Amino acid sequence: METPRLQRKPDTRPRREWPIAAGLLLLALIPSIAGVVRVDEIASGATETAANARFMRTPLPVVLHIIGALVYSIVGAFQFLPRLRRDRNAWHRFAGRYLLVPAGFVVAATGLWMTAFYDTPSIDDRAVAVSRYIVGAAMLACLVLGVAAIGRRDYFAHGSWMIRAYALALGAGTQVLTSGPPMLLFGEPGELARLLQMDAAWLLNALVAEWVIARRRAAARRPATMDA
Repeated sequence: METPRLQRKPDTRPRREWPIAAGLLLLALIPSIAGVVRVDEIASGATETAANARFMRTPLPVVLHIIGALVYSIVGAFQFLPRLRRDRNAWHRFAGRYLLVPAGFVVAATGLWMTAFYDTPSIDDRAVAVSRYIVGAAMLACLVLGVAAIGRRDYFAHGSWMIRAYALALGAGTQVLTSGPPMLLFGEPGELARLLQMDAAWLLNALVAEWVIARRRAAARRPATMDA
C-alpha cells in the first residue's frame, strides 16, 4: 500500500492578483495626478496664490513627497502579489530594498516635515495636524518594524508591517472617496467634518490591512491536504 503524502491544494489565487494590483493603482491615481500637476506648477514657476504659496516658497518637501509617493504606490501595488514574490523573488528583494522602503521613508518624513513647517489653511490646523503626525509616525514605525522583521527572517511579520505602512500611505487615495462626495453635496467642510473625512480614510485603510493580514495568517495555518 502506497504511503499517503502531503500535498497542498492548487493555488487559484494568482488569477485574482492582477485585479488587486489594478485596484491599488487606481486608488493612487487621483492623488498621483494631482501631485504631477503640483510639480509641473512649481517647475513652470506658476503665479503664487494663497492656495499654493507654501509649495512655491518651499518646494523641496512637497516635490520629494510627490516623487516618493509615486514610486511607493506603484512599486507597492506589485510587491504584495504572491506569484510575483515567488517567481521573481530577486526583483521583490531589490525593489523592496532600493525602491519601496526608501520611498516609504521619504513619504512619511516629508509628510511630517510639511505638517510641522508649512503654513497650512486653518481647517488643517490643530486636530487634522495631530492626525497627520500620528499617521506619519505610525507609517515610519511600520517601516522600521518591517525592515527589522526581514532582518531576523520573520517573513510573515515583515509582510504584515509593510501592508500596514502601505495602507496608511494610500490614505490620500481613500480620502478622495471620503471627502469628494460630501464636498459635492454639502460644499466646503468645517474643521470637524474635515477631521472626520480624513480620519475615516486612514481608519478604513487600516481595517482593510488588518483583514488582509488576518487572511494571510489563516492561510499560513491551514494544514496541507492528504493525497493518497
